[in-house]
Amino acid sequence: MSIRRLTRYLPQRRTCLKLGHGLMIPLLIWFIVVTPDDVLPFGKAAFQFHSVLALVFVTVSLIWMADYMRRGLAGRPGPKLGPKGRLAHRVLHTAIVWGLIGVAITGFLLGLTSNKLLKAGGFLPIAPPLGLPEAHKIIGTFHIYEFYILGLVVAAHAGFHIWRHVWLRDNALRIMAPKKWHKFL
Repeated sequence: MSIRRLTRYLPQRRTCLKLGHGLMIPLLIWFIVVTPDDVLPFGKAAFQFHSVLALVFVTVSLIWMADYMRRGLAGRPGPKLGPKGRLAHRVLHTAIVWGLIGVAITGFLLGLTSNKLLKAGGFLPIAPPLGLPEAHKIIGTFHIYEFYILGLVVAAHAGFHIWRHVWLRDNALRIMAPKKWHKFL
């Protein structure tokens, strides 16, 4: 079966991006609010759940990065945006995609520098452990700061699109929202 015939059965890019947004928003909020230390007191099942969520987050991030590398940004700046708005649009979207992959890479490096084999979702080995405690500590600190900076970029991105939707009235939020929600926007 050719690739063209196979892709006919796959969802459209915009549908996949809406699904990606729908998955990533609650996951990002979860990981900002809940850390591994917060779930450890609840036992192995809670930590396992947290780990599965992290695996989903990284998987979506990798798919998003692959799509970006292959086809570039999906969203284009609206016609009502001026030159500064167009630049902000590009910078925010590009920063999020690269920030997501950066978080995935530092997560891999955490597994690589660990003293023991870490498994994403409890079953997928992250990397062979090299037992480098100093590097592990440095990468762990970097990973945390990187993630919270990404959270700030995502907040700026959301604020930018809310500003566009309310101030410019260009329906920026309707682009990524399901049609059922359009009546509320």
